[in-house]
This record gives sequence, structure tokens and C-alpha cells, in this order.
Amino acid sequence: KDYILREELAAINEELDGGTASEAEEYEAAVEKLDAPEYVKDKLNKEIKRLKSLAGNNAEANVERTYIETCLELPWNVGTQDNKDIDNAAKVLDSDHYGMKDIKERILESLAVRNITSSGKAPIICLAGPPGTGKTSIAKSVAKALGKEYVRICLGGVKDEAEIRGHRKTYIGAMPGRIIEGLKGAKVNNPLMLLDEIDKMSSDYKGDTSAALLEVLDSEQNVNFVDHYIEMPVDLSNVLFIATANDLSRVSRPLLDRMEIIEVGSYTANEKFHIAKEHLIKKQIKQNGLLVSDVKFTDKVIRTIIDSYTREAGVRGLERQIAKVVRKAVSELYKAGVFTPDGTRDKSVKKTVNISDKNITDYLGKVKYRPDTLEIEVITMPGKGEFKLTGNMGDVMKESASIAVSYIKSVTEKGRYKVDTEYFQKHAFHLHIPEGATPKDGPSAGVTMATAMLSAVTGIPVRADVAMTGELTLRGRVLPIGGLKEKLLASKTAGITNVFVPEDNQADVEELDAEITDGMNIIYVNNVKEVFAQALMH
Repeated sequence: KDYILREELAAINEELDGGTASEAEEYEAAVEKLDAPEYVKDKLNKEIKRLKSLAGNNAEANVERTYIETCLELPWNVGTQDNKDIDNAAKVLDSDHYGMKDIKERILESLAVRNITSSGKAPIICLAGPPGTGKTSIAKSVAKALGKEYVRICLGGVKDEAEIRGHRKTYIGAMPGRIIEGLKGAKVNNPLMLLDEIDKMSSDYKGDTSAALLEVLDSEQNVNFVDHYIEMPVDLSNVLFIATANDLSRVSRPLLDRMEIIEVGSYTANEKFHIAKEHLIKKQIKQNGLLVSDVKFTDKVIRTIIDSYTREAGVRGLERQIAKVVRKAVSELYKAGVFTPDGTRDKSVKKTVNISDKNITDYLGKVKYRPDTLEIEVITMPGKGEFKLTGNMGDVMKESASIAVSYIKSVTEKGRYKVDTEYFQKHAFHLHIPEGATPKDGPSAGVTMATAMLSAVTGIPVRADVAMTGELTLRGRVLPIGGLKEKLLASKTAGITNVFVPEDNQADVEELDAEITDGMNIIYVNNVKEVFAQALMH
């Protein structure tokens, strides 16, 4: 009797063009085969039973179908076997990226710990640094080294909590969040998931996205991550999360607490040279349909492109300039008959486009940049003690200038640099930092401003072969600053090798590669008077 009734019901559904019963049977068979925890199968069987009771084509039945199919596509217990060979991982990272010694070491340490503990509870790595420094490509290389599926989730501009946690399935157009969609796309429960641009998320009236990510990134909680759409706990503990950020100040404190920060700093000119020679040129030649023998760059011209046509922390602009050269080379090869009008290669015609210092302007135009460092100019003129600041300075830098003026007034009343007290009442001062269109802020120019100011009021010139950095206090103490690597690189590029650095930054200097510090005369100072004694031409 039961069999006959079911057959009649199937026939009626077929007549109504619903096909719900046969569809439900397919779902039941899929659930039976599904490699998932029992609670998942029980929940899906209940949903299938509910689907059977609904008319074939009504909106609720469609919601049920979409939900069941989404749950069936998730890789509940399906994973890939990781490649645990640390030596292989080291080789992959070295072949894909030049330099980055500390970053590679830290990643290999993390992978070694994962191998020993077989646990996903290692800290979430967050690669932080300027654009174009290879953060995203490092994550790709780690996935390749481990043999993991790679999923990139771009969080730039995400401001709705539902993008992370999903929508309740009762809403029209409901869908899972990006994490669940990433798992669905990877088809395994242990991919490498890159949370790109984690600092570009924002919050609005729809919820706090960074708070929603806390559960995803907390190893104590993500074992039972509940997406609003799926409504069942999903285990994310096997997922290897790597995040990237440009500006950590825009990441919430609780979220930062969940991650281990690895700073990806600026590249040196030598690192850029090797990256261009070993990776970028080959990549662009291939992308533009040429052979390596078609275009040749001299070592000297690569360095010229780096120094004279780009100004950046990373290598994205450098790659664009190389691409521009290669595209023009394609046109030359076309004109020389290497390619026929339809784009096929004529093997009888041989030609190589040679790029050198002599012809680089034909490809990239006139030189865009000349090596320089941030300069500070001070002039004095008759007046009544007025003090003017120009150069697009931020509030902190303006405060540094005020401190420098007050300090110079105090030290010139007595001691070595004697200036008449009335001098400040009878003169006006103007401090300018070129270039005016570029915004500048931060306390690290305090020492430089004080030196420039003292030189202006005493008439003693400053040596042309020195650079300096450090925050200044009203008592003349020199405090430590950040971004020292970039500052030393700028000084070295400009050919200034004598650099005054705060004493408290000595540990930071010792951590830098010899490539940066070789040939540099780094002078450590505690008080700005030590700078005056060595920088002014007495």
C-alpha cells in the first residue's frame, strides 16, 4: 500500500511538472553518500522531508532546494593531504621571491610547528606592508609549497557583517558568507584562505565586519563557526588563514590580537634589481607573447629604470615600466617582420630588441625621478618674530617645528651658539619643506628642523653630506622613530652616507641587512647638541 501511494504521488507530481518526489530522492541519495557529521545529515534529511511537503514550484520550495544543494556542496570532511616537506617549502619560497629572509624564516617556522602538532591552532599570520611588496604572492607560494587549494577573499570595501556570516535563509536572495563560499569553491575543508586587504573593511549600521571576523580567526571558536545561512557549525580549524594589510592602524585592536604581524618592508634597489631580472622581465616577456631571446635588458638599464622611472616601496610600478618597454618591443618586432600581420611568428626572420641606457628614453620617455631626500629650508628676514610654516605639513610636524623654534631660542640665549635676544624679536622666520604638493606628517623631522633653524639664525652652514632623523623634545633629547629602513634607503639612494640616528634605534639598525648598512656611517645621538657639534661647519 505504501509503495502504491508513493508511486501515485510521484505520478501526480510529474503531471504537475514539479518532480519534487524524484528530486527529493536524489537529494536523499546524495545525503547518504555525503562525507559529513551525523548532525549535518540529520538536518538535511529534515529539510528534504520538508521539501517533499511543499508544492513543486513555489518560492519556499526554491529556497529549500538552494539550501540543500549548498549544504551538499560543502566539503564537510573532505580534505587534501599537505606536503609536509619543509625543504620543499623553502625551495618554492626562494624560487618565487628574492630576499625576504626574515619573512620566509617565520613562515617556515609556522609550517614546521603545524607539522609537529598536526593542529591548525597556530597564530594567524598577517603580512603587513606597502602595496606591491609581494604579500599576496607570498600566500600563493605557501599554498603551492604545501599542496593546498588556494582561496583569495578580498575584504576591501566590505562593510556588511552578512558578507562574513551570511544572510538568514528566510530573506529573499539569501546566500552564505564569503568564508563558506570560499570553502565551497575550494571543495576541501583545509585550503589556504587569503584574507586580502583586511585593513580596508569598514563598519556601518548593518553590523561590524571586523567583529564578525573575530570568530573566524579565533582558533578556540572557529571549530564551530556558524554561518547564518547554513545554520550548522562548520569546522574552520583546518583552514590555514593568512591575512594582508597595508595600514595596521586601521585594523581593530581585538582583530590584531588574533593575528601575528609580519612586517613586509620596502625593497632595496639591489633587491628590486634581482626581482626584475629573475622574475618580472621573464613574466612580462611571456605575457606579451615573446621569447626570452626577443628582448634583452642590460643590467645597467634595469638599475636605471629602478632609480629614474619608479619611486615606490614595492615593485608594481617597476613591473608596469618593464611591461611598457616589452610592448614597444613587440611593435618593433612586428615592423621588422618577425610576426606576420595575423600575429604568427615568421621563423626565417631573426631580430633581438636590445634595451640599454642609450635608448631607454625612446621607450620610457625622459627621466621621471632624480635621487633626493626630504629637505628642510629655513630663511630669516626683518620682522617682529613671526614664524611661518609651509610645505603641506600635518599637525604633528607643525608641533615638531614649534618645539624646534622654542628649543633654538632657549639654547642661543647662552652657551656656544650666542645670538642676541633681540634677534628673534626683530626677525621673521619661514620654514618650508619641498615638495609643497606632497602631504607630510610625523615627529621624526624634529632634529632636522632644529639644525636648520640654528644654521639660519647663526649663519653657520650645515654640511652637505649629512642626513638626520629623530624626534625632538623641548630639552633637546632625541627620541626614537619608526620607518628607519626606508629612511636609510632614501639616504643611501641619494648618495648621503653620514646619517644621525637616535641612540634608541640602534637595535633596529642591527636588525637590518648588511646590504642596507654597508658603506653607511651611522652616528648614534642622544641629544640634539651632539648633532649640532658634528653637522654644522664650525
